[in-house]
Amino acid sequence: MGVMMQTFYWDCPREDRKEFAWWKYINEKIPALAKAGFTSLWLPPVHKAANIFGPSMGYDPYDYYDLGEFDQKGHIPTWFGTRAELETLIANAHKNGLSVIADMVLNHNSGADMQEVNPITGQTRWTLFNPKSGKFPRNWECFHPSMYESGDEMTFGDMPDLSHRNPYVYSELLKLARWLIEEVGFDGFRYDFVKGFAAATVQAIQEYRYIKHGQYHKPYGVAEYWDSAPNTINWVNAANYSNTNPVDTFDFALRELLKNLCDHYGFSLKNLVNGETVLQKQPQNTVTFVENHDLRDEGRPIANDKLLAYSYIMTHEGLPCVYWKDYFNFNLALDGTPNGIAALISAHENYAGGTTTTLYLSDDLYIMQRSGYGNQPGLIYVLNNRGDKWDGAWVYTQWRKADLHCIAWWSKVDMAQPAPQSTDVNGGAQFFAAPRGYAVYVVK
Repeated sequence: MGVMMQTFYWDCPREDRKEFAWWKYINEKIPALAKAGFTSLWLPPVHKAANIFGPSMGYDPYDYYDLGEFDQKGHIPTWFGTRAELETLIANAHKNGLSVIADMVLNHNSGADMQEVNPITGQTRWTLFNPKSGKFPRNWECFHPSMYESGDEMTFGDMPDLSHRNPYVYSELLKLARWLIEEVGFDGFRYDFVKGFAAATVQAIQEYRYIKHGQYHKPYGVAEYWDSAPNTINWVNAANYSNTNPVDTFDFALRELLKNLCDHYGFSLKNLVNGETVLQKQPQNTVTFVENHDLRDEGRPIANDKLLAYSYIMTHEGLPCVYWKDYFNFNLALDGTPNGIAALISAHENYAGGTTTTLYLSDDLYIMQRSGYGNQPGLIYVLNNRGDKWDGAWVYTQWRKADLHCIAWWSKVDMAQPAPQSTDVNGGAQFFAAPRGYAVYVVK
């Protein structure tokens, strides 16, 4: 199904000393990312931002059509680089078999050129936008409250929110999506803060008949709906109703369970498996993840044993997303070893197909089987939450009289490779993982 890389973290150009050169930096990494097994790259917002308090990550959009070409908001390039460098990155990604996902910030805008009085409320706000690209200029009628709708789904800070029911705004957003796909070269979209606007906008962008290289193109889409699993599922069902190109959602509920697994000793694995998540209910619409840029605030990042979380999302259903800072800055890739994210990506791409079946579950031990599908023959996953000893259990698998070898493993205290196991005529065998660790077994 693939593996996504979130190619940024908050203030990454500054922290990595790649200001105005982030596109070049990603581009350098593309061949290695493709070789590791990644299939798509999620880029940060590419447009010129307001940059009110200095260079920004792009979640304060000003000119959607300035990708680093116009001298406005303090610089010609965006904080990540120029349009030419972005297009070079996209071309190189495609050359290496990777799709590229654009971050769509469609709820709010910032950095207006002048204030206006909204005659509906009598309030003065920064709502007059005259971008140098000359495309999608906006005034107060483009924002909430407008003549077209009185209610706003949800606000984001004090930035004015676009009124999507205004036919002009709606058509401009569709034009923007078309431009990003057909001219800039993107393959799909990550929709930021979809709580702030109607699901119909996402549905329209997903269903538009794009023409790319002379053929119809269906963009991939994943939405950020940060909420409980039931509320998230309600949103995705609304967005996908009568939608021939369904959109996925990030599973924030699962991520919170994974944080509890990693950061709280004594966490019951029964909660991880039986807890209410999007993955549990609708794996076909789920993007799983361990960290992202919005979890940077104190108390939100996972502080301990993060590879346990990555082992879970890389062996289960859903589309896993890897965080750039974990892979590179925190050196959790451990490329060339069986003990990090790189080995888990290989296991995911080569073996993790088919349905998921729980073979054993207790507070401290979880054994799961992927049945296999197509050219992915399946695997056995063992997660041991005990901190004091190896643990395992006798289970019955779908493989009879077969030898299973461990291809990916990690432990907080014992990095010894789990021994191969042979199943009997009924498919039975005992599978182990080291203390506070995981193991992935496959038939080789």
